[in-house]
This record gives sequence, C-alpha cells and structure tokens, in this order.
Amino acid sequence: MSLTFHWFLPTNGDSRHVVGGGHGTPATASGRDRPPTVAYLSQIARAAEDLGFIGALTPTGAWCEDAWLTTAMVSRHTERLKFLVALRPGLVSPTLAAQMASTFQRHSGGRLLLNVVTGGESQEQRAYGDFLDKDDRYRRTGEFLRIVRELWDGKSVDLHGEHLQVEGAKLSRVPDPVPEVYFGGSSPIAGEIAARHVDVYLTWGEPPAQVAEKIARIRALAARHGRTLRFGVRLHVITRDTSEQAWAEANRLLDGFDAETVRSVQAGLGRSESEGQQRMLALHGGSRDALEIHPNLWAGIGLVRGGAGTALVGSHEEVAERVKEYHALGIEEFVLSGYPHLEEAYWFGEGVLPRLAAQGLWRHPAGEPTDPSVRVPSGR
Repeated sequence: MSLTFHWFLPTNGDSRHVVGGGHGTPATASGRDRPPTVAYLSQIARAAEDLGFIGALTPTGAWCEDAWLTTAMVSRHTERLKFLVALRPGLVSPTLAAQMASTFQRHSGGRLLLNVVTGGESQEQRAYGDFLDKDDRYRRTGEFLRIVRELWDGKSVDLHGEHLQVEGAKLSRVPDPVPEVYFGGSSPIAGEIAARHVDVYLTWGEPPAQVAEKIARIRALAARHGRTLRFGVRLHVITRDTSEQAWAEANRLLDGFDAETVRSVQAGLGRSESEGQQRMLALHGGSRDALEIHPNLWAGIGLVRGGAGTALVGSHEEVAERVKEYHALGIEEFVLSGYPHLEEAYWFGEGVLPRLAAQGLWRHPAGEPTDPSVRVPSGR
C-alpha cells in the first residue's frame, strides 16, 4: 500500500525561522516575514500538489487565519490537492458544518478532508463563546460527529443529547464523496471518541515506542466497536543531501530562539489542558540540551511552537528510514511541514519521496515518474 503524505498551509505566517503559536500562545513575530496571503499559500499548495502530496492541513485558532475561508480560496488555484480543514465542533452547529462540508465537496471536486479539533484550551474556547470544560467538549464532539455522519448518510436526524439538540435536521444534498474525518487526542476520553467516530487517528511525532503504545491503545478501543482506523503522524521535517547539512539547519533555527521567547512560550504551554501538549513538553523539558530524543527526531521546534513540536532531521536517506520506522508501527499517513514551507516541501518532495518510491512504498498520485537521484539545488 502506498504511503500518504500531506503538507501544511501556514495560515499563521511563514518564515526562514520557526513561527511559533498555537495552544493558547500567539504567533511569534517571525510569522510576519511571509504573511499568509492567498497568493503565497496558493504557491505552497501548488508546489505540494506538483510534488505528490495528497493534501494540506490548515490549523484552527485565534493565532491563524480561518481554515474554511482560506482553503476555499486556495482551492481555486489547485486541481488535485485535498484540504485537511481543521474544524472545532463547539463553534458551529453540526447541521451547518455538515452543509458546509457538502458544499465544499461539490465546489472543489471532492477535495475536502476534515480534521476535527475539540479544543484543548478553555481560555481560548471561552474567547469564542464556548464555556464547556475539556471532558464535556469531547462528549459534545461525539454528539457532533454522530449528527454530521447521519446527515451525510442522507438521514433525517433528531437528537436530544447532553450538549447538542437538533430536530428534523436533513441535508438537501449529501456530499460525494463523504469527507474522511481525522482526529487526534491523547486523553482517555479522546480515545473513545476516535474509536467510535473517526477514520484516521493522528498523533504528534513522539518517539516510536510512545507512538506504538498509542496505536495499540486506540486500535483496541476501535475493535471493541467493530471498527478499524488508519493512523497518521504529524511532524516537521528538515531533510538535506547530507546529515551534516540538515543538522546545521536545525541548529540555525535553534540559534534564532531568543531566551525570552522560549521562556514566554513555555510558560504559556505549561498551562495547557491538552494531554498531548504536555507529552510534547516532556520531550524537551524547556531545555536546549539533548533535543535529539530518538535518532533523527528533534524536539527543538516545541521550544517555541505549540502543538506538533518535533522534526525529522537528517539526510534524505536517514529521513526515509525514519518514515519506514513509523510505517512499521502502523502509520500510513504523514502530515508534514517545514520552515519555510515552500522550500522545505521541495527538499522533502525531491529528496525523500523518490527514495520511498524506489522501495515501492510511495507513488505519485498523478503517476509522475520519480528519480531517487534528484537533488534540490543548493540555493533553494
């Protein structure tokens, strides 16, 4: 089976430095280096499409542009690329969300994927008018997905749940195809929601042993409900012709983290209610020392960025080997990013993907030929 690779649209801004933000922390000043205009994001999207990425993830929150509106505009500048749109169930009614997804599918030619984000930070949720606590937000997500899926099946829905109520809800036109639902969460209740309702469970890039434990737990929960899920991992990448070049780039990024920014971001993330975020913080402990936490797995990004905080760093061959290591655990989909997103897409797409293709692990969705001898020009 061919592995699936997605890229990332930096709707919080892009830079040759790491752009921080997320999980209740604002985007750092570097996000102003390349503002997230439709023109620039479309440039990234077209590059990802040409290189063979299947989709592109867009984040959600006060630190970035709205995912729905942005991807709807960017989609007009691409042909095949799908958009993994982040959606917070508490901020829009399930019937409207189901309708929005159906409309997006028709106007984009079936290129919508949904990344359901329950919301790990109560303070940020309250700013949007959502005052439920974390566990209740997850329970609401379960009700939300039940309603949305039944609507997509063409059913008329009446539900009087603990948090959501609809009567006579029905779509005039159902989406074709039905969007696949992606979801992540490390807490026990998140696992239950994933097991019952989602298609792809996403984990952040923890070391393989931790990822293996998480996959086993979610797989067992899904089996209790007679379901099977696919698994994906969210990572950054720094891949170069040689290992030395890649680590030099990682160190250049690290040198750009001033002490006050690290202190401020870590203080903010330390208050996070997200179990996944706390697992990310534990990988580096706020220290610049010992950031290679597994061969070619670097935790430096998490010093200034919330959410996904680890990167695969190494030569193209080494990064390909780490991809294979995660794949051996059961990971089928990789959601990747790098700074800057335009240039790093080429480094990975021209350096790593051809090597995986040569081993029969990946093929270009458009059937484009791949050549493992391809190298990115040194000026890119």
